[in-house]
Amino acid sequence: MIDNVNQRIAALQPYKPGKPIEELARELGINHIVKLASNENPLGPSQAVTDAIAAASTQLPRYPDGSGYELKQALAERLQVDTTQITLGNGSNDVLDLIARVALQPGSEAIIAEHSFVVYRLAVTCCGGDLVTVPAKDYGADLDAMLAAVTERTRVVFLANPNNPTGTWVTEAAIENFLQQLPADVWVVLDEAYFEYVDEAAYGNGIALLDKYPNLIVTRTFSKIYGLAAVRLGYSVSSPAFADLLNRARQPFNVNGLAMAAGLAALADEVYLQRSRTLNQQGMSQITEGLTAQGYSYIPSVGNFVAFDSGRAGADVFGELLQQGVIVRPIAEYGLPNHVRVSIGLPIENERFLAALAALGSA
Repeated sequence: MIDNVNQRIAALQPYKPGKPIEELARELGINHIVKLASNENPLGPSQAVTDAIAAASTQLPRYPDGSGYELKQALAERLQVDTTQITLGNGSNDVLDLIARVALQPGSEAIIAEHSFVVYRLAVTCCGGDLVTVPAKDYGADLDAMLAAVTERTRVVFLANPNNPTGTWVTEAAIENFLQQLPADVWVVLDEAYFEYVDEAAYGNGIALLDKYPNLIVTRTFSKIYGLAAVRLGYSVSSPAFADLLNRARQPFNVNGLAMAAGLAALADEVYLQRSRTLNQQGMSQITEGLTAQGYSYIPSVGNFVAFDSGRAGADVFGELLQQGVIVRPIAEYGLPNHVRVSIGLPIENERFLAALAALGSA
């Protein structure tokens, strides 16, 4: 019976999330664990968000608003788009999966860059599409090579900006140049999950390009800087016509009521947003300076994480750091077997990681 299934799915490796704190505690009996593995906001959600979730919990027996009216209104006002352009998802992963299902069918192709987010591969494979992986350039997307890889079978290009797990990015000018040369019937998914963390003048804003390029789709999430990874909330902004197709494929009530209440509160809390940015900038300096001092090279990142070359199998370094109660992320599955990704944490957590790494010996 088990052979009588979709063989593409059977051949996939399951997605491996960052190791949970509770799991490590059970396995090794370690207390005071530091988790810097999943690019989470170490501040946790704002008080406004926790208050909103508590208030919304009185409605647990009721189905949520399947249209997400209030949250869409707030997002439309913030992003200066129309509500008909927004599709809500159970995390941005949900929206990425919806996009693949709408844009692809057996025999069609999707293009990604080497070292790209693994969910693109899962989404493309599960809907029967063929994946074309273009070699990276300096660990990042080579847009010229990706353009050259386009064929008559190409239906969608997935581009994370910045990319996870490398933290690399491309300029708005480069993206627009890419869009200008791309056939108009090829969709481009610009995954901006870490958009709010980026502090680079040339980075730009993918949503600002939507009016000029109707084949562009921008995805974002509340899981990262807004500290809402547990409730799962993301969205895409696209042409109204494509959003309509996504909403046809979307499961009813795919976003829960607590998540939508949390999202509304998070959008209104600018003080928390700026505090998160500042903490991340300071933490990035703390970790990268510490890595350099210990002799490790790293990939410059504009997200809330950094990948460094451990000089040996990253899985070994991961395991040795676990013994000290520090959880990071080996990224061999992304084609970087010697690299380890570490998320930016609170100052004391960053210090704990650097001390644990130093205890392993020099790079």
